[in-house]
Amino acid sequence: MSSPSEAPPRRDVDGLLRRLEWTALRRLDGLLQGDYRTLFRGFGLDLAHLREYQYGDDVRHIDWNVTARLQTPYVREFHEDREITAWFLVDLSGSIDFGSRETKKQAVATEFVALLARLLTRRGNRVGALLYGTSVDTVIPARSGRRHVLQILHRMHSRPAAPATGETKLGELLLAGANAMSRRSVVFVVSDFISAPGWTQRLGQLALRHEVVAVRLHDPLESELPDLGLLLFRDAETGEQLFVDTHDPAFRKRFAAAAAKREGMLRAAFRDAGVDAMELSTDVDLVEEISRFIELRRRRGRSGAKAAA
Repeated sequence: MSSPSEAPPRRDVDGLLRRLEWTALRRLDGLLQGDYRTLFRGFGLDLAHLREYQYGDDVRHIDWNVTARLQTPYVREFHEDREITAWFLVDLSGSIDFGSRETKKQAVATEFVALLARLLTRRGNRVGALLYGTSVDTVIPARSGRRHVLQILHRMHSRPAAPATGETKLGELLLAGANAMSRRSVVFVVSDFISAPGWTQRLGQLALRHEVVAVRLHDPLESELPDLGLLLFRDAETGEQLFVDTHDPAFRKRFAAAAAKREGMLRAAFRDAGVDAMELSTDVDLVEEISRFIELRRRRGRSGAKAAA
């Protein structure tokens, strides 16, 4: 795969998409059996009409203005909008250009965007994207069609490598996404979430209006260090370099503990924001991870249906 600093020919991007269409997309189609909305919940709802409240109705749908005026509880009923608009907020900062083996986090991000964008657009839905390097430098309006997906992929591939200028500010990407979306959308935040503080509140604010999925990119070396002796580590975002002795078991233990603490903080942040998280590691099959996420949604949907019955 070409390095991020190179701009590959458009035919290479087309080849990537074609490969995914013939392999991964077919597998997902078989799993979804046409019900691609299984990926989403509570999305695309337009007000249909009002009716009197009945036992078991979701209290969040009570129209309090009408209830106060008529002195009888009324709830709003919705119908599902046929068209989905999805946005990909993609973090392409320095830490994304990392992979301990053959695959980098950036490649995983590209394939995920290609696969989900094509899954949606082939059914007439629209997708847009915001790309972040050291700032939000690219906004691609939501449109449909295979050619539009290719445009997004080409813009992701043809970017120069992000310079080491400091911490990622993921909050800027989330804020820009909120400002760019004029209607309720499905939002995939694709990042490793290695960022300066301040993004968690904006993630929660984004989830109040949109259906948000946090797509977390991860590499195994970020959780546990092997015993490889003395190594030179370089921070991809700040450029800072440091020699570490990975032969030291105490150091490896501290590293693993710090990684586990960060994992816990991330899961808590996603939970508090009310968003689901999809974990995409550089050493696992992309379709298997998406399939696991779909099955989680299905189980949760069945549990919700039983609870409401």
